[in-house]
Amino acid sequence: MFTGLIQGVGRVTGLEPRDGDLRLHVAAGSLPFEAVELGESIAVSGCCLTVVAFDAEHFSADVSTETLACTTLQGWRVGQAVNLERAMLPTTRFGGHIVSGHVDGVGRVASIVPDARAQRWRFEAPVGLLRYIAVKGSIAVDGVSLTVNAVDAEGFDVALIPHTVAHTRFGETREGDAVNLEVDVIARYVERMASASGSEWSFAGERPL
Repeated sequence: MFTGLIQGVGRVTGLEPRDGDLRLHVAAGSLPFEAVELGESIAVSGCCLTVVAFDAEHFSADVSTETLACTTLQGWRVGQAVNLERAMLPTTRFGGHIVSGHVDGVGRVASIVPDARAQRWRFEAPVGLLRYIAVKGSIAVDGVSLTVNAVDAEGFDVALIPHTVAHTRFGETREGDAVNLEVDVIARYVERMASASGSEWSFAGERPL
């Protein structure tokens, strides 16, 4: 489990095809990398991956065909920046929201507009995910825990403060780029419970999509 608070930005150093899937190689960059362990989980731009090899400054992870099909990873290139977060510990301060690292779908940056010292980012999202996105709710974009400012039938808006842009791969993300999206796990469970009881529901202030 992760919090969506990015701990460092790394770089893709290799994409090695292996019998239909892939082995990903990443330079850890600014990620605190002491005491890394074989088999631990690291969220790489929102994708929970297992460390299968490492040295003092790099790690490798195997990527399944399912992950390639459901995330932006299939379009990654050597040299691109990636957001990194190691799995949280029981003693970790919980400052973001519950992030599983299981990407729900791929969105796209629709626009980036200055908003005082911050930036207003709009993302297009698959229709099937928009029902889980609520104003003032949480969403993970490329693994970053963000608060939703607005949502409609085509996408949603967030505000990025200068610190977030400077300390994540958002500093290199441009309009039109694809991003990994993970909706709030609580929304999924609420829907499941409501559907099991046969009731209809929607977030306060939202029209069902």
